[in-house]
Amino acid sequence: MLVANSLPLIDRVDKALDSMRPYLATDGGNVKVLDVSDEGVVRLELLGSCGSCPMSAMTFKGGLEEAILRAVPEVTRVEAVNLTLK
Repeated sequence: MLVANSLPLIDRVDKALDSMRPYLATDGGNVKVLDVSDEGVVRLELLGSCGSCPMSAMTFKGGLEEAILRAVPEVTRVEAVNLTLK
């Protein structure tokens, strides 16, 4: 059996986002992990309708960022490269 902490950090981040993907998909969106730096900074790209949705900031903060920080404690910060702030 594979222990979660033995997975690469980027894979653990991606797995944490799997819990949010069904909700994003219902509105025609998704999220992609672009990279995780050595300092623990995660860079995400919001895809589909999530990239232009006026609610994307709330989805990012209350959903995506929270899910990652809760599941992967090594992450120090989460950034979205195309976050819509309206």
